[in-house]
This record gives sequence, C-alpha cells and structure tokens, in this order.
Amino acid sequence: MSFLLRRHSGAALIAGLLAGSTASADTMLSIDASAATPAPKAAALRMGSSVAPNGDKLGANARYLTRNGAPWLPVAGEFHYSRTPATQWEAELRKMKAAGIDIVTSYVMWNHHEEVAGKFDWRGNRDLRRYVQLARKAGLDVVVRVGPWAHAEVRYGGVPDWVVNAMPTRSNDPQYMALVEKLYAQIGAQLKGQLWKDGGPVIGIQLENEYNIDGPGKGAAHIAALKQLALKAGMDVPYYTVTGWDGTIYPGGEVTPVFGGYPDEPWGTSTAELPPKETYAFRFDTRVSGDLGAQTAAHAPGTAETDKDVTPFLGAEYGAGLPFMYRRRTVVSADDIASMLPVQLGSGVNLMGYYMFHGGRNPTGLGGTSMEESTLSGGYNDTTMISYDFQAPLGPDGQQRKVLEKLRPFHLFLHDFGARLAPMTVRKPDASPATPDDLKTPRFAVRSEGGRGFLFVNNHVRQYAMAAQQATQFSVKLPGQTITLPATPVDIADGAYFIWPLNLDLDGVNLAYATAQPLALLDQGKAGVVAVFGASSGVPVELAFDAALAPQLHASAAQVAVHGGRALVSGVQPGAGAAVTVQRAGKRPLTIVVLTAEQSQQLSVAELGGQRRLILSGQQTYVADGALQMRSAGSSKFRFAVYPPMSGQPKASTAGSQAALRAASNDGIFQSFEAELPARDLKATVTPTRTAQEAAPVVIGGSAKAAVQPLPEDFKAAGTWQINIPREQLRGLDDALLQIDFVGDIGRLYSGTRMLDDWYYSGYQWQFGLLQAGALLGQPLTVSVLPLRADAPIYLPKEARPNFAGQAQMAAVRSVSVIPVYQLRVTP
Repeated sequence: MSFLLRRHSGAALIAGLLAGSTASADTMLSIDASAATPAPKAAALRMGSSVAPNGDKLGANARYLTRNGAPWLPVAGEFHYSRTPATQWEAELRKMKAAGIDIVTSYVMWNHHEEVAGKFDWRGNRDLRRYVQLARKAGLDVVVRVGPWAHAEVRYGGVPDWVVNAMPTRSNDPQYMALVEKLYAQIGAQLKGQLWKDGGPVIGIQLENEYNIDGPGKGAAHIAALKQLALKAGMDVPYYTVTGWDGTIYPGGEVTPVFGGYPDEPWGTSTAELPPKETYAFRFDTRVSGDLGAQTAAHAPGTAETDKDVTPFLGAEYGAGLPFMYRRRTVVSADDIASMLPVQLGSGVNLMGYYMFHGGRNPTGLGGTSMEESTLSGGYNDTTMISYDFQAPLGPDGQQRKVLEKLRPFHLFLHDFGARLAPMTVRKPDASPATPDDLKTPRFAVRSEGGRGFLFVNNHVRQYAMAAQQATQFSVKLPGQTITLPATPVDIADGAYFIWPLNLDLDGVNLAYATAQPLALLDQGKAGVVAVFGASSGVPVELAFDAALAPQLHASAAQVAVHGGRALVSGVQPGAGAAVTVQRAGKRPLTIVVLTAEQSQQLSVAELGGQRRLILSGQQTYVADGALQMRSAGSSKFRFAVYPPMSGQPKASTAGSQAALRAASNDGIFQSFEAELPARDLKATVTPTRTAQEAAPVVIGGSAKAAVQPLPEDFKAAGTWQINIPREQLRGLDDALLQIDFVGDIGRLYSGTRMLDDWYYSGYQWQFGLLQAGALLGQPLTVSVLPLRADAPIYLPKEARPNFAGQAQMAAVRSVSVIPVYQLRVTP
C-alpha cells in the first residue's frame, strides 16, 4: 500500500492557512451525508434464548447486532477443528484471539463423525465439545455450522457416502431427515451446557450452506424443518443463520442471511485472469458481491435480497485467502485481501466474517478413503487430498502470514470503534463507478450518524492498475457543516486503501478529521486516554481539532496552525512517541500516538499483567496463562515493546529453561525488551530416488467441463526424492517447518506409504510442520512430484508459470529447507 504525493512543507502549509487561503485541489471528491440517520427498525428475526445466566444479553435489529443493549460489530473467523490436531487447538485459538477475532466459526462435517452408519466418533481431533470449551477459555464466542451439507471442499459436501448412495439429500425426504435428526441430536449432546443460555460461548447455529434449491420439500420448507430439528436437539441459541448469496432461499424471520466475497474464483473454469471482482467495489444497493461458488443454480432472486431492509448486513465468508483448485490455482497477496475491508465495512457490513482464517489438513477416512472434494466422487472441483491451506492468515501449522499483519489493524479498529460504526448508515458519493471494471472513477464511501462518521477509500483491485487520484481532497457534507480533507491535496496511488475518521470523539475531545486510521483506545483511568492511529504509507499526517483547543495542543515535533475554525496539527512524524497531547483544565490528558504503517501491522492489544496493554513486535505474539507467548520462524532474535510499562522486570523462558531478557532502548512511549536464543541450523539431505516419466495428458471433463485432476494410476509418472531430517535436531523447538520448493503439477509428501501432505504447484510456498508428524520422522520422508505438462489447460499466475524452454513437461525439487520456529515465554 503506497501513495504518491504532492508534497508541501509544514511551514508553507501553515503560511497558506494563516494568509486565509486553503490549498486548492484539482480533484474534489464529494459526498452528501447530511440526511438524518433513521432509527434502526426491529429485525424480522425470531431469535433463540439470548440471556446468559450472568444477565449478559445478545440481540439484533435490522441494522446491527447488540451486546447488552449496545451496538456490537464483531470479527469472526473460520477454523475447522477436525482439520487440525487437537493438541494444537488451544494455542491456535489464542492466536486467533490475538489476531483480533471475536467469534470462531466451524463446520461440523458429518462424514468426519459418522463415516459408518450409526457409529459416531467425537474423540481426539473430532472432539467438538473440547474445542468449544477451549474457545471459551481463549475468550472467543462460537458459531457452529451444523450443515448437514457444508461444502467446505469436502467429499459430498460432508454428507457420508452411505447417505448419498441410498437416498435423496438436501430436502425433506423422510429417510434423510431421520438421519439428520440423529446427527443434530449428537451435535446437541456435544454442545450441552456450552450454549449462551448456559453461560457457554455458543451464540449461533448456521443451517445448511449455499442453499438455493426450491421445489416440494425443499427451499424455505427445508430450512424451516432443519431449524425445528436443531431446536429439538437442544440447540437453543440467540442467532440462526444461513448463507445469503447466489439466490439463497429460506423462511423469512426464522434465520438471518450472512454474506461473503472472494477476490477471485478458484472454482471457475477460466485459464486466464478474471475481470475485476465486485469485492473491490462499494455496494449501495445489494449485499451480494458476485459469484461465491454455489454448486446449485438459482432461478430467481433469493430471500436475502428481499429481506435486506429487515435484517442486519452480516458477513461470514469474506475470503481471508483462497483455496487451490486443480484447474485454477489463484495466488492472492496480503493487499488483495486487506483492501476488501474498507469496501465491505464502507458498504454496511456489521459482522466481518472470514473463511478461512486458519488453514488445516483433511483427515484420512477409514481404509485410507480420500475425504476431499473431487471429480472422482462427482464433485464440481478437484482439491488437494490432504492440504486445506487456503492461503489463510494462520497456516495449517499456526504460522503467521503477512495477510494477518495487514488485517489486524482493521480488527483493532473494529474492537475499539466498532460500536460507533455499527449504527452508521452508508452514504453514496456524488459519483461512483458504474461497474466493477471502471478503474478510473474513485472508489469511496462514508458511513455516518448525525455529525460523526468514517471515510472509506479503496484504490486497489487485484491484478489491475487503478488510476491514481491526483491532487485529491474529499468534501463530506454533514448536518450543519462540511468537512474538507486533507488541507493539503494528495495523489492517491494505485494500491491505496484506508479508513479515516470524521468528528471522532476522543474522551470529550473532538477530532474533526485525521489522515490516519484509528486503531485503538487505551483508557488508563486518572492517568488519561491514549488514542493510537496508524499512518497511511507516504501520506503526511494531519490532525484537525476545534480551534478553541489550539492552546491546549502540545506537539513538540509538529506544527499547530489555526484557520477557519480548525486547529490543524501537521508535520507529524509517525512513530511510537506521543504525536500530540491535549491538556485540558480539570480534565485528564489525551495522548495521540500515530504509528508508522509498519508499526501498525506489528501492533496487538492484550490483557497482560492484569492490564490492557499495547504490544509492538515483529514476531507472532499471543497471551496464554497470563504470559506473553512469542514465536519466531527462522530467527532466534526476539524484540517487543509494551505500553503501559510493566512495573517490574519480566522474566523469559523457553522449553522449560530460563532465557536472558534484557531491557532495550525505549521506543517512544513504549518500554522495549530483547532476547536472543541459541541459533539452530537445521539440515535436510535430499536424494533423488526415481526419475519422472512422461505424464499423461490432462483430461477435460467433470461437471465443470474443465481440466480434471489426474487419476491415481497417473502418478506412476511422478519423480521422487528422499528427504532425511535427523529428529534430534528438532529438540527444544516449538516447531520446524519443512519448506519444499518444487516445480511440477502435484507434489506429495510421504512417510513410508502414508501421505502426510500434498500441494498443487502455484508459486505459493509449501510448508509442513514437522513436529506434528512425531514418530513418523523415524524414517526418511519422500516427496513425489508429478510432472507439469507445458500444454496443461490450467490457470497458473503468470509469475509462477515456469519457462519450459521447449520441454514438454517439468518435474523438479529445486530446494528443501527446514526453518526452526523458536518460542519465548514472557511472564510479567
């Protein structure tokens, strides 16, 4: 994310303001937000039991969710328990909490639990009850997506083979519904005592998925019947949802629709780049952002469209990444994902829900049955047998990816400012793009209520260059006033996206606007309030206050000028120091910190040492058992900064032994510490063991009439390499990531004949956490690579397309490395 600017010195700006003339802009982007904000209507929604034993109450109106009567705008993230080892659940749930997730969601995949008729398995990695209990321990609410059809790139959408083979599904067929009733009864037993009404974390149940099927015993009648079965099974929760896209059909008032959007269509059949996606365009008249991959066809507008005025705009599947399908292997960048946030929030979304937030791996069925969606079992898509990486912010082995760092600042904003945003309504600009492929017209929106609001801007569209908006200012008409910002016009470059506040109340101080994004508010009681903002890369920071506050503004490294009823602070140098302090007589102080863009991505907020604190670190951090847990992949050096400072010297340990933690030079208001663990140089030897043979031509077929994955017999053409990693190297580490850089069609990792993981070549880095393999490392590993044919009719990003140099195919392991993952535990 970057900006090109017309730069003006702070002195020149102030001189211009004092001379009574504001800088003139070549481009003034206008929006009228002066109309009164109507009170939210009552939601047409019959909720379940919504009061917890301690009196906490959940609710909803037609605009937003409520918690104890106050507006609530949470962040939800999908994490499939049955695709992750149970030994990792607690740490991974705490990582999600640290990433700013409030609600964890998960499908219950029927065929993971009842692969054989009548024999349910809720043990180990399938222990839903323990997963929910650990979510509560981590401070997360839970939405359970009970299906029975989930999709989730699972074989038959999660419905067991023996059901699919014997009867009609996804309808009120009596035989099918009798089995669903048994499934729901089992789920209800797992959740008993864990529901909101019992003091537990389960606040919602999602029924079915991507359901737009109509006809006798189908459509709204089927969803209504599923809800009755859920209630009969004891699943009495505040919220019942269904997915709302692609013409979904449901009984109005019984459930509320949830929406989503993805930056590409890996389920598509094109072997070329797609046109610009709706996901990057603000929506003012609809909640559906394009094709989301429903596997049944709608024949009319769905209930979600006709219900949009009586249900809140909630999200469940905004892609935090994308899966790799055999025929289409889309790779997304962190900015491709994070730039969707201003668009969705600026379009009125009042629950930001992601799919997937945590990657995983498919379990193997009885007798080695493949559990993934596949054309071999009649599926529309071919997906990898084991890997369900999804390019998620948290990888299958809990590794933090760049996209998490780009998303977290928005989550921090929603945590501390979401209650203010939720009641605000969407305001449409005077001019906006007519179609998603308009790459010239500026993309922006305002949400406001009364005289307060937020400005949302997006100038990023995946794989397409957006026109720079040159010498730009925004003019926002609010009741009784018009705010023009910034005072110095800027060129908003291709790739820019941000949220800026309008008349933001900071502990009684009115911030008219800021050219920086609000991140967090830290209330320290009598000591005052610290408001943290994040600078937009390359954009000079302007903070505008009421003119009467000018004598009370203290900004030692910036300039303060008064003009036109505003006290403008300019020349702010982003960093961890106090940019501005507001000292009012008889009032507690307000301190404003404006972090750099990089620091914003390193910021997290957590309860540590009995106090809510700001934490800055380039390492992955989360809190468990009252201690700060830090993970570092590849580097044994740790550094973190904390505010407010800790009263004593914290202690550090790793793998049961003490570690040296030393105080570092403070960074602005932050207290800083450093530690360095003994570096580990992990070795892996790679030996070719079988030469690749000529691969069979890729077949066009399946219901998509596109490239289908090779048959099992075709893998006889794969080349193989043996990988030897001495287990003793890994002792004392939190994990070790095996990183395989290969080029080919499909890579598979084995221990003996047991497949551990697999990967479609795409240019995206393949990693596998070795410690979860445990005893399987007692023998050498094998990686096999099926050759990629030069004529394969699949989509690969142009950056990853290999140079075949006249060869008919390629299969090579270019390198194998082992990345040590160090962990440091810091106790206040």
